[in-house]
Amino acid sequence: MDYQNRAGVRFGGGGVAGYQETNAARRERLRKLALETIDLSKDPYLMKNHLGTFECRLCLTTHANENSYLTHTQGKKHQTNLARRQALENKKSQENAPQVLLGISQSHVQVKKSVVKIGRPGYKVSKIREAESGKFGLRFQIKYPDIEVNAKPRYRIMSAYEQRVEAPDRKFQYLVVAAEPYESIAFKIDRAPGKFWSYWDAPTYTIQFFYNLTKIS
Repeated sequence: MDYQNRAGVRFGGGGVAGYQETNAARRERLRKLALETIDLSKDPYLMKNHLGTFECRLCLTTHANENSYLTHTQGKKHQTNLARRQALENKKSQENAPQVLLGISQSHVQVKKSVVKIGRPGYKVSKIREAESGKFGLRFQIKYPDIEVNAKPRYRIMSAYEQRVEAPDRKFQYLVVAAEPYESIAFKIDRAPGKFWSYWDAPTYTIQFFYNLTKIS
């Protein structure tokens, strides 16, 4: 900008430009730079209306021509609204991320390992008696010589109404024992055992319990 030809300034005096002139010069430089670098055809916020003027969808402003719109895009209002829009989009993407991750983790949990069963394990059932109380019970010793590495047998008590092999009898329940890759086995026992105890000493899994009775059939 030619500041030397301004009114009231001597030639060669190097007069200082005023704030308005400096600001106008800055806007002009930004406008020219925008014209060189911005492709308006790809601007999602620019819309030409039926009157031939240009509208900014982001800021809801109207502009007489493209140059006016470009100047607007370099201003504080447009830049602030752009920052707000970007922050909102980032927030939405972060909110969606846990849902995606959650869906992936659930799908992994639902995947079950396919194991080829090798048949039923060998076992021994013995009647036992507790010396102190005189109560009778049962001891189950089950052999798992080919159990998977670092695996441990497990058991659970099943009610007569859960199984589908025999007609349900409420007087009895079932002791179910499982260990991969063996087939699960079940023992029919009286409904109300007392003390329960289990111990894994590879390859033998021992389970025993005592009834709250002084005799056993």
